[in-house]
Amino acid sequence: MATIYDIAVGAALNVVTAVAFLLLFAFLRLQPINDRVYFPKWYLKGTRASPASAGATVAAAKYINLDMRSYLNFLSWMPAALKMPDDELIQHAGLDSVVYLRIYRTGLKIFVPITILAFAVLVPLNWTNDTLETLKVVHSDIDKLSISNIPYGSKRFIAHLVMAYVFTFWTCYILMKEYQIVAKMRLRFLASEKRRPDQFTVLVRNIPSDPDESVSELVEHFFLVNHPGHYLKHQVVYNTNKLAGLVEKKKQMQNWLDYYQLKFERKAERPTTKTGFFGCFGSDVDAIDYYRSEIEKIGKEEADEHKKVMKDPKSIMPAAFVSFRSRWGAAVAAQTQQTSNPTVWLTEWAPEPRDVYWNNLSIPFVSLTVRRLIIGVAFFFLNFFYVIPIAFVQTLANVEGIEKALPFLEPFIETPTIKSFIQGFLPGLALKIFLILLPTILMFMSQFEGLVSHSSLERRTASKYFIFLFFNVFLGSIVTGSALEQLNTYLHQSANDIPRIIGVAIPMKATFFITYVMVDGWTGVALEVLRLKAFIMFHLKNFFLVKTEKDREEAMDPGSICLYWSEPRIQLYFLLGLVYAVVTPLLLPFILVFFALAYVVYRHQIINVYNQRYESGAQFWPNVHLRIITALIVSQLLFLGLLSTKGLEEATPALLALPVLTIWFHKYCKHRYEPAFVRNPLQEVMRKDTLERARERNFDLKAYLADAYLHPVFKSNEADKFYVADDPGAEAVIVPTKRQSRRITPVQSEDGGSGRLNLMESVHER
Repeated sequence: MATIYDIAVGAALNVVTAVAFLLLFAFLRLQPINDRVYFPKWYLKGTRASPASAGATVAAAKYINLDMRSYLNFLSWMPAALKMPDDELIQHAGLDSVVYLRIYRTGLKIFVPITILAFAVLVPLNWTNDTLETLKVVHSDIDKLSISNIPYGSKRFIAHLVMAYVFTFWTCYILMKEYQIVAKMRLRFLASEKRRPDQFTVLVRNIPSDPDESVSELVEHFFLVNHPGHYLKHQVVYNTNKLAGLVEKKKQMQNWLDYYQLKFERKAERPTTKTGFFGCFGSDVDAIDYYRSEIEKIGKEEADEHKKVMKDPKSIMPAAFVSFRSRWGAAVAAQTQQTSNPTVWLTEWAPEPRDVYWNNLSIPFVSLTVRRLIIGVAFFFLNFFYVIPIAFVQTLANVEGIEKALPFLEPFIETPTIKSFIQGFLPGLALKIFLILLPTILMFMSQFEGLVSHSSLERRTASKYFIFLFFNVFLGSIVTGSALEQLNTYLHQSANDIPRIIGVAIPMKATFFITYVMVDGWTGVALEVLRLKAFIMFHLKNFFLVKTEKDREEAMDPGSICLYWSEPRIQLYFLLGLVYAVVTPLLLPFILVFFALAYVVYRHQIINVYNQRYESGAQFWPNVHLRIITALIVSQLLFLGLLSTKGLEEATPALLALPVLTIWFHKYCKHRYEPAFVRNPLQEVMRKDTLERARERNFDLKAYLADAYLHPVFKSNEADKFYVADDPGAEAVIVPTKRQSRRITPVQSEDGGSGRLNLMESVHER
């Protein structure tokens, strides 16, 4: 059981570590040789030149900062990160990045007043009791600050009940204001944003097969018939996964060839390599000749696969990107049902080209349901079996458990400093280590489900990660931890007293979460700004592979926010803060430090480092709102269960109103603000179309969209030709078709053929 001294030791260790990381970052960022590590975004924008190539009077100045005055302002990056206004930051980094930062601001807005109230009202009420000593449960001085120290049936619980209402109303008020602000930001962003291909394009899936027409001809015919005057062009989806793999393999081989050629230029000696696994086994061969021959062989395979993809009808998937002449036409197509059969011709807004996850476009639509079922079952078992490492982590939080499992370590563990380290630092570190690989596993599961955009993959993975954190890290730690700590008490009490003891024990797990917040929220955030992995990889590449400025630019790794693991982690802090605000307020200051530090650090990273791979227009915000609401309801239900063990059953009806009101509030926000995140108002897109036509009468939209949704492996080749429809007339349009047998009468064309159909007669059931 961690004491105040243990928490102090853990806090000191984490503060020292975090400060060391921040000071090291402040020093490294000033060195010219690290400029591309800590300011890559400005290089990608072309507004920053490499100090090493800018010319310096002293050779050492190309690599080391010799200006001693600059070291006096080594913390200037913090206020600088806060200066850029939101509107400018949106132009610089995109709306997704700015709204991500608002999550931290929302945390500060919620928890600063809650912390002040909790310490002013609840902490004195909790401290001035001796309940834990009379109950004879395992506890420490730190637990005297929690609700567990209030006597059974005391009227002091009324203060906690009132604070629960105050905290709920304040949280809902902030959430509503933030939802309103973010919705307005999104609508303003969409209205002011420059022309993008996805504004004119929809993704069509589950296209029905037709014996008389290819997928491309069928799509062209369907949209000319059903969207006359608006359809512009389409791009069918090819199964290019094998071809993309060959292209990537060829690129890797080219990198190795460049490396060995550079090595040959430096040493004037022909390098050798082994032909076996990872160059570690097999016979020695000339490296340059070997990789040249491999590149030539892969190039032939690539050319053959390219021809196969273009000629084999089986390589064409029943999906297509369809573009329209206006945003209005695309909005109508994306937000309406296309036929009386709701299972075919399924349309949705196309992701922006950067956002498309091409690998999953080749997955047949009919298999998606089965894939999601498989992942659902796998995710359930992953949650179930992860209880084992969580229980192991809880043994680290319980010194007595370690001593029982490893009795020979007892003299070592009982050393005051070692004991404080184990209980104040090690549990949080162990939990973070166990969670390192989890987001990657969950992302792989989401990819298997078949989602077709990076943004939707990140949102789905974030949902899985939050569910996992809730059941395993939060509930799992509470249940297993309290059971391990109070096991002896449980065995010597009657069955009727066990619920009461559990009610006392649960608030005590705040000490474990305090250690986790310090390791993950303090030290982890400080390590993020240091960018240790990117620092090492850049200098390794710069030393071994870089020959030109282009090579140096490719060696940069700006990274991105990675919403799929960072956003659920923030939600865990919301959950902990809301659950323990009334129960154990001591946790709140630690969470406040996290929100404040993370806001400054991630704002700096977004301004100077991260290069977001896509722009979704803050589509993740409704999920953020829902998860905070979930945390609020969980806190209310746990508090309700806790009071039921405290002899205050008459307060149950008053507390039951809180989750009901919170659910009603969520439904109100969902109906009021969420439509802005899932639909585009026709009025707005028509206004934007009208303004654009007035300002740019001669803009060639056809050329602009020519290869926007062409697979990246095709863009260097003239691989695919689009059919682009001319402006159709209002009365009758001749739609080319190869259909030979239907309930439609052929119309004689000008050249005497009968291979065309009148538009008004060609609408039929599919």
